Amino acid sequence: FSTLDNWKPLFFPKIKSHSTYTIERDGDKPVLRAESHASASAIVYKAVFDVYDYPRVKWRWKVKNIYARADARSKEGDDYPIRVYIMFEYDPEKAGAFERIKYGFAKALYGEYPPHSSLSYVWSSKDDPETFIVSPYTDKAMMVLLEKGPTQAGTWVDEKIDILADYQKAFKSKPPARARIAIMNDSDNTGESSVSYLEYIEVDK
Repeated sequence: FSTLDNWKPLFFPKIKSHSTYTIERDGDKPVLRAESHASASAIVYKAVFDVYDYPRVKWRWKVKNIYARADARSKEGDDYPIRVYIMFEYDPEKAGAFERIKYGFAKALYGEYPPHSSLSYVWSSKDDPETFIVSPYTDKAMMVLLEKGPTQAGTWVDEKIDILADYQKAFKSKPPARARIAIMNDSDNTGESSVSYLEYIEVDK
């Protein structure tokens, strides 16, 4: 991470306090620093990619701390010191009539279509026995708990995921082709604070 020029902020209408994303140095390399204080917002990569051409994503991340009150299964505890989202684009040409109405209303309200669905790869604050957990907000979003608890806090951890395999496990279907990557550190539900880092993120064949 040497620049945020290719990323755009994503804010949520009902959340007034936003997380911050900055570039700083960790030794001899630039990294993304994500920080939240009872806040939430994300950054989204501007370019779209085809998950069938690039089905794998790899990155290196680190958290400074986790949350005491976090709970992946409740809205009140739905906070993570870092998340990497794969957000799949909604295509009205492939949607049914009811879905087109629902997404059309959302577009009129927010200015753009919400994602068709998403995989959210998270650093969970608790050592949950499950790896795949449905978001407490919508069944269109699946949480994938890659790291759990404080054991690795303060340490750089490498991750590599297979989008197609994970989507099949999560939704029992094939994903839409077009997707974007987003990153978020949020603490608006727990009211806590955290700092996390991302050294790089890459799509791969």
